[in-house]
Amino acid sequence: MDLNGKVAVVTGAGRGIGRAIAEKMAEHGARIIVADVAIDNAVHVSEDLNADGHEAEPIAVDVTRQSSVDRMTRGAVARFGRLDILVNNAGIIGARGWETRGRPNDRDWDTIYAVNVKGVANATNAVSRHMRRQNYGKIVNIASVAGRQGSPGNPPYNVSKAGVISLTQATALELAPFNVNVNAICPGLLWTPMWERIATRQTKYDAASKGLSPRKAFERTVAERIPLGREQTPEDIGNLAVFLASDLAENITGQAINVNGGARMD
Repeated sequence: MDLNGKVAVVTGAGRGIGRAIAEKMAEHGARIIVADVAIDNAVHVSEDLNADGHEAEPIAVDVTRQSSVDRMTRGAVARFGRLDILVNNAGIIGARGWETRGRPNDRDWDTIYAVNVKGVANATNAVSRHMRRQNYGKIVNIASVAGRQGSPGNPPYNVSKAGVISLTQATALELAPFNVNVNAICPGLLWTPMWERIATRQTKYDAASKGLSPRKAFERTVAERIPLGREQTPEDIGNLAVFLASDLAENITGQAINVNGGARMD
């Protein structure tokens, strides 16, 4: 899978899945814009990539603000001259303090929608303008198995990821005439900072998880839900993102692909 000469913007690349995607794309030759609302995290990832002989540039971005995403896009073009790949990875599980609440509140609904759905639309709007002009581009949206099948614990997150899948399909149709492929990845259970928050909440409100550490609660969930019996990793998601961003996937668009160990089969 060859990404040599390509320029990739990865949002939420300061840690977790986003960092793994940035690293995998860099390993396959892409120059990386490490975009994150936490600029210190973006700088750290960029420094590590550059130290390994790759080309990376940190950019601060708040995907909930179109003006911020537009600045990110202008900065990326100024640095590397073009944009070939966009990975819409930035996402949240809830507003601040979410893991301390038994049920999501209005702030969770509003904040999750603003980041997980509108944020994807904002970044796509900005970057796709360049892709249209060059008649080439690859967009990869990070959705979730939660967008395939809801769960009672966090409806706003489930709804947001279902929205990402629907938005992927709509955008794929809109951009197909411009030779732009748009796909989504639906991760399953990965031990990331986000899932640590979920597991922490489980230990407070899920009877079967009370008394367990967050990590043990996560492992119990994996054992219950994953037919293959093992957790997924950020690197798993990075590998698929590289494939979808490569020319090997030139005839794949509008798809939402599961990486969940068989937990959900579509």
